[in-house]
Amino acid sequence: MSGSSIFVFIFAMWILIIIGGGITVLILAPITISGYGEFDLIFSSVIKAVISIGLVVTWIFILSRVKNWIFRSQLKI
Repeated sequence: MSGSSIFVFIFAMWILIIIGGGITVLILAPITISGYGEFDLIFSSVIKAVISIGLVVTWIFILSRVKNWIFRSQLKI
């Protein structure tokens, strides 16, 4: 698996990018908040930003786990 390990990592990275984009466009973008008057846009933007940052942190964690799995399998630890 030594030659194909980088391709596994790149494939996982692209899958996470596609899934994250789909979640953002299909689920996150239509969220609207009402009932706060002129602050509706601010509240909905803050909620979307927090969820997006959470997705980025989750994707970084998943990619880190994949990277560690690849290195462990190469070093046979």
